[in-house]
Amino acid sequence: MSEHSTRCMTMAQAVVAFLKQQYTERDGQEQPFFAGCFGIFGHGNVAGIGQALQQMPELRYYQARNEQAMVHAATAYAKTKNRLQTLVCTSSIGPGATNMVTGAAAATVNRLPVLLLPGDIFARRNVAPVLQQIESSLTQDISVNDCFKPVSRYWDRINRPDQLLTSLPEAMRVLTSPTETGAVTIALPQDVQTEAYVYPAGFFRKRVWHISRNRPDRRSLEQAAAWIRGSQRPLIIAGGGVIYAEATDTLRRFVEQTGIPVGETMAGKGGLRYDHPLNLGAIGVTGTFAANRVAHDADLVIGIGTRYQDFTTASKTAFQHPDVRFVNINVVELDAFKHHGLALVGDARATLDELAELLDGYQVDSEYRRLAERLHTEWDAEVERIYALRHVPLPSQGELIGAVNELGDPEAIMVCAAGSLPGDLHKVWRARHPKQYHLEYGFSTMGYEIAGGLGVKMAAPEREVYVMVGDGSYLMMQTEIVTSIQERRKLTIVLLDNAGYKSIGGLSRSLGQEGFGTRYVYPEDGAWPTDAAGTKVQTLPVDLAANARSLGAHVIQCEHFDEFARALEEAAASNRTTVIYIQNDRWQSIEGYESWWDVPVAEVSEMPTVNAARREWEAMRAKERDFL
Repeated sequence: MSEHSTRCMTMAQAVVAFLKQQYTERDGQEQPFFAGCFGIFGHGNVAGIGQALQQMPELRYYQARNEQAMVHAATAYAKTKNRLQTLVCTSSIGPGATNMVTGAAAATVNRLPVLLLPGDIFARRNVAPVLQQIESSLTQDISVNDCFKPVSRYWDRINRPDQLLTSLPEAMRVLTSPTETGAVTIALPQDVQTEAYVYPAGFFRKRVWHISRNRPDRRSLEQAAAWIRGSQRPLIIAGGGVIYAEATDTLRRFVEQTGIPVGETMAGKGGLRYDHPLNLGAIGVTGTFAANRVAHDADLVIGIGTRYQDFTTASKTAFQHPDVRFVNINVVELDAFKHHGLALVGDARATLDELAELLDGYQVDSEYRRLAERLHTEWDAEVERIYALRHVPLPSQGELIGAVNELGDPEAIMVCAAGSLPGDLHKVWRARHPKQYHLEYGFSTMGYEIAGGLGVKMAAPEREVYVMVGDGSYLMMQTEIVTSIQERRKLTIVLLDNAGYKSIGGLSRSLGQEGFGTRYVYPEDGAWPTDAAGTKVQTLPVDLAANARSLGAHVIQCEHFDEFARALEEAAASNRTTVIYIQNDRWQSIEGYESWWDVPVAEVSEMPTVNAARREWEAMRAKERDFL
């Protein structure tokens, strides 16, 4: 191909031709960055991106049912691939585009790459206002796609075909950056998508984006080693950065070398196998008593790839040692400096390797190590107790989680996102490999579960995928059951029905509000019944199993635990998406273990239960720390 050769293409064709030539490489492993394109077509993209995808099938097209869902699927795909691959999502202008906003926010909060190509209004304006166009009396240069700006890490609108030459490389820079990645939105006016332009052929050459393993400043590493050697009760918090950096083996060696115990965030669970004697399990609001007791007295916290969300820090009440300090290993400078910690800005694997050299010969005090190992054993016994519950008349959520964990495929991936399930899973799920626990909890998006499971299965077709979802999330977005069947990507969906919003019901009761508005029941004379156990209510005549069956899934309905256990075996033998439906007890929950979450209670109220909850809140609020 000559240096000066050109190709005449439409703008949309140029987009597709460019994307299919983008690759990433880390540690010598190279792969195409875009594994395909989800899309729902309308007048804003059918003649542009739709035509280009039809003309260039090398970028595989996937048909979705819901625009938000397809972004969740792409995000889950990227998470499973450790951010080294992702999918594209295209929609029409209008509601198709705005449906993707929630998905974009979830991707950006979780720092996972996904490329969004929504159609946009006419750049030439003469036919405006077109169908689905929002008008403004202040400017003509605005559309619904401007809603993506606050939830995207990079945003652009292509008003001329030649603008791709500068926009797409910038989009790729952000998407492949470990520090800046998230949702990238490039709005494509529908008329410009179809316009031809003579592009330089070099624009479509193969481009490999190297993902580097940056290392921290040497002086900072030496300071961190000195702090660790001088500490009495150090604790590691393993976050998602451990898994994305493929640093799980490195973490295990570091823990065994030093004897420092580990607590896990939602994104970091699986960074160390559940049965490692120094794994204390989940930390924070949804944490174990093992991790939370050690955190309470830790004098040094070593955060690895965590952004210290309030669930991790128990709203900054978890760490009560008066002189606690933080060493933060993170590729993102923003996170590395949190809690005024000693910032080690770098890749988790590379940083741990160098820190381990500086700590040669160091071990925590033997008594402290024995304490951590004893707490690990005690917590394992508590998990066994929860798994062995046989609650009647309806099973508990904890024992159903245990059945999936113990009777399911140990090499499988479990997917969940919102409600009470993530908290219980964080506590009692036993992660046997780094990808077995897949939670979207940065944005805690109801409706992510089934779409996310589809994305996981696309990324890891060799593994079984269990989607655990409550009835609330299921009713919000079950559409991608159809896509999973169309694409022959089998999911096992465990649908737990407790007739309402179990998580918020529990939170409401803790705030003295009696679960107001959280059950799926008929109001009585306009009044909402309380959420107290034993309250007589008339539940709604919703048949979720029939709904799943109508979407093409194989459905197994269970009434008790033994049937549920047999259903897992039947689902394993099925060759298409299977929904296991069972009702579970709304009020039988796994307790909180010596932790707290700051949800402010009404300061004044005519309800005595609210006033009592306020007094409890004020007592806990006083324990929140400022780390200076």
